[in-house]
Amino acid sequence: MKKTLVVVIVLAAIILIARPFFCNSRKDDKSAVGTVEEKQQPISIANNSDSFNQSFTQLINAYIDLKDALVASDAAKATAAAQTLRTAADSLKVNEIKGDSTGVIKETALTYTSTITGSAQALVAEKDIEGKRKEFGNIADAMWTLTRTVRYSGKKLYWEYCPMAFNNQGAYWISYERDIKNPYFGSKMMTCGSVEDSIDYSK
Repeated sequence: MKKTLVVVIVLAAIILIARPFFCNSRKDDKSAVGTVEEKQQPISIANNSDSFNQSFTQLINAYIDLKDALVASDAAKATAAAQTLRTAADSLKVNEIKGDSTGVIKETALTYTSTITGSAQALVAEKDIEGKRKEFGNIADAMWTLTRTVRYSGKKLYWEYCPMAFNNQGAYWISYERDIKNPYFGSKMMTCGSVEDSIDYSK
């Protein structure tokens, strides 16, 4: 009986001595798990740099100047605006795009800036206003997709559509304004069109 009591007392003492080490081990395990969980959290996409946003603002402003020149049916101003647009597209700071660990966004952006550059050059070469408007349609499509791809966080942009452009094939354009000012017809059908979409990544 005495031997049994001694064994029980010894076991109890061992448990009391070992318990703090066991608890610390559990805490360390939890801490390690927490570290792993933190590393597995999804990475938030960072805002693009100020340098990129400034270069994109120059690009979209050059595009708007081109659109306004076509609204006014001014071929000379459209040519000058297209030259500025080409330079802005070539100068876009694509490498400043953030949150693109795979490089897919940058690669896509380069594809669309190349399209804009090529169409702007072709627009400059066109002699008549209708030819310039045709190239503008290609630029508009590329600009819209590019803006959505890089999630430009500047002013709100409207995506507008004229169903009668190019013999009823229809064509789109980007505008800072909700009011319709048609670049494909100018004063002939200034308000022909509708707002189809808008983007505002500044929120």
